[in-house]
Amino acid sequence: MGTPSSTGINLSDRISIFFLLWLLVGMDREITPQPKPAKPLLRVLQGEAVWPPPVWLMRQAGRYLPEFRAERAKADFLTRCTTPDIAAELTLQPIRRYAMDGAILFSDILVLPWAMGQDLKFIEGRGPVMEPIRNREALKALSPARVAETVAPIQETLRILARELPQPTTLLGFAGSPFTVSCYMVDGGSSREFGVTRAMALQDPDLYGDLIALLTEATTTMLIGQIDAGAEAVMLFDSWAGLLPPSQFRKHVIAPTRAIVQGIRAARPGVKIIGFPRLAGLMALEYARETGVDALACDTSVDMARMAALCPDTLALQGNLDPIILRNGGQSLIDEAHAVRDALKGRPHVFNLGHGVMPDTPPEHVEALVDAVRDIG
Repeated sequence: MGTPSSTGINLSDRISIFFLLWLLVGMDREITPQPKPAKPLLRVLQGEAVWPPPVWLMRQAGRYLPEFRAERAKADFLTRCTTPDIAAELTLQPIRRYAMDGAILFSDILVLPWAMGQDLKFIEGRGPVMEPIRNREALKALSPARVAETVAPIQETLRILARELPQPTTLLGFAGSPFTVSCYMVDGGSSREFGVTRAMALQDPDLYGDLIALLTEATTTMLIGQIDAGAEAVMLFDSWAGLLPPSQFRKHVIAPTRAIVQGIRAARPGVKIIGFPRLAGLMALEYARETGVDALACDTSVDMARMAALCPDTLALQGNLDPIILRNGGQSLIDEAHAVRDALKGRPHVFNLGHGVMPDTPPEHVEALVDAVRDIG
């Protein structure tokens, strides 16, 4: 028998009542659904199927927009990337026009090697030109310690965007993946095959491995900085991943990407990561499984329905309309957009292109595409 209290309820009864209340509160916590993030893109990156799917486009801030061309005439490319007011304005232009669900930072994957001290110029009609890294001395001349100071204006751009973007829009940071960035650094600019880089990986694996290791660490640090400045998710672009055979792909694409993902997760848990191993074919499945990315961006060669059947239901897929179809417009654009969208209904999907918007794309075609994706009749 419990000892009666001044309230008339003995001690054992009071303990029983307390335990019952504690149990009920615990049960309520378990059955009460957690609030979902309001932003459609973030919901998809967390593994939720959203209908209609969120939409944004690679190179949505680009030369196809007249307002972009007006800003482009005022400053060279690197100045545009590293001047916060200009970069923020360029990022915001497609959001104002089309209310995209994602706003990706206006910058370039080669900002990182430039920030470490590699000479970089963008030449009209030719693209990036860099002083190539071909030996140990050139590699040692790179200074990761310079990166934080050099990219500080880019972080300020992100802070501006975090304040100015509409609430439903997800702010995306990005970087080039180590293999793709190394291609430009070693070859010294654009190429169809990047033969010099691939030869170095085979003929001087120690030197090339050290370059990849340097880029892996610097990329991780830069992306964490972007997250701290306001990026809500980040994307890794490995545009030239498809050049490599499987053994080299595992070594120079999967391994460094996995290290970057793990580094970000350790430092900033919960931030979602999109990976884009362009033209990887079936290796994209291994990439998604082994790197741990939250979303797999697919190029135009991928059959999205088949890819969906081969991937875990919780892995978000991004893509993959052909940019040429967007440029051409017309009913085929609407039909193809619906086909891509509808093939992935019921699973996490971010509608995008398989590559970037082409410079001669009419802006009204982009508007028609966005409307088609969002039209569920």
